[in-house]
Amino acid sequence: MSICEGDERARQTADAVARRSYGKLVAFLAARTHDVAAAEDALSEAFLSAVADWPRNGCPANPEGWLLTVARRKVIDASRRHSTTEAAAGELQILAEGLEAAAAESAAIPDRRLALMFACAHPAIEAGVHAPLILQVVLGLDAKTIASAFLSSPAAMGKRLVRAKDKIRQAGIPFRVPEREELAARLGAVLEAIYAAFTEGWTDPGGADVVRRDLTVEAMFLARLVTELLPEEPEALGLLALMLHAEARRPARRSADGEFVPLAAQNPALWDVQMIDEAEALLRRAGARGLVGRYQLEGALQSAHVHRCRTGDANWAEVVALYDALFAFSGSPVVAINRALAIAELKGADAGLQALPQPRRMRGWRSTSLTGRCARSCCRARVRMKMRGTRMSLRSGWQAMARCAASCSNDRRR
Repeated sequence: MSICEGDERARQTADAVARRSYGKLVAFLAARTHDVAAAEDALSEAFLSAVADWPRNGCPANPEGWLLTVARRKVIDASRRHSTTEAAAGELQILAEGLEAAAAESAAIPDRRLALMFACAHPAIEAGVHAPLILQVVLGLDAKTIASAFLSSPAAMGKRLVRAKDKIRQAGIPFRVPEREELAARLGAVLEAIYAAFTEGWTDPGGADVVRRDLTVEAMFLARLVTELLPEEPEALGLLALMLHAEARRPARRSADGEFVPLAAQNPALWDVQMIDEAEALLRRAGARGLVGRYQLEGALQSAHVHRCRTGDANWAEVVALYDALFAFSGSPVVAINRALAIAELKGADAGLQALPQPRRMRGWRSTSLTGRCARSCCRARVRMKMRGTRMSLRSGWQAMARCAASCSNDRRR
């Protein structure tokens, strides 16, 4: 044991282990109990026990092993409370023996996160909850955060997640990486969840929020796991390339006084060259497969922007063509707006304004939506400012949207 200096040190250690190993521990327990909710509950109780025990007795040399041992006991105790028949008692004995053996080897806990992710994407589970379920079970995000990412209410999302976990237990869904012929049907949900986790981590691009910073690291680790499993899958390669391009520019995204620095104003010398080179190699491998997809296109857009900033080559025609292809895949309002901005760079502000999307024609963007009207207003402002030879930062853009929202709200009240 190493001594934890008081409650705060113990809490910090527990927080660090939770950020680093939550998904790994849940996956390990769930693979043996076939009950995701029970694994989550047992691990939560183990963390509570750690916060109570470690200030008194010192932090263990192997915190993950300590937590796994306690969680194992919690799982067995909970199973005993609910087991009444002789058959159930026999199953409990098998479970206890399996968990005991696993705990004995806890110094090197096997990583079952990939198997758990594919279990969460099983066709027996409602398709719309695959990615949210992965985000909660594997990455530990709460229902409120997930609901925000998927435009749902926290209550509704919470109910859907509970039903999905019940389905895993009741249907006996296996915790394994599926055979190759089953992979294609589940891979999309796995990649979507990884990307959602990465973008959630990027809501704090300065890296000051340790939890979100760890989330981007975790997402990149999971993306690498998928590419190791499927080294020739072009969309998995494209997603990892996209994430590497974004992460490579992190050091240049904030000025010395903490202000956001837009891409065009960043110093390329601050970018991580090794990450960019790896991303480019991944995109070449993906392109050689001849199967174009969303993540490859987004990665190619990142590559095009990096090339322009490094060389001064005004490659806006290439960027517009990539946005055209990406919009054909997604129909996303965000893609449409970015396409309009690229057209403004290529053909002038008038052409960019003409290319702006009409909310009533956009999938997922209601014509009556306040956000939709604000986003379009913000985009118009950005294009007009380009006409005057100036640029808006991301923060300035959101400030414009906020002013628009206030104006719309006042109009409604009047």
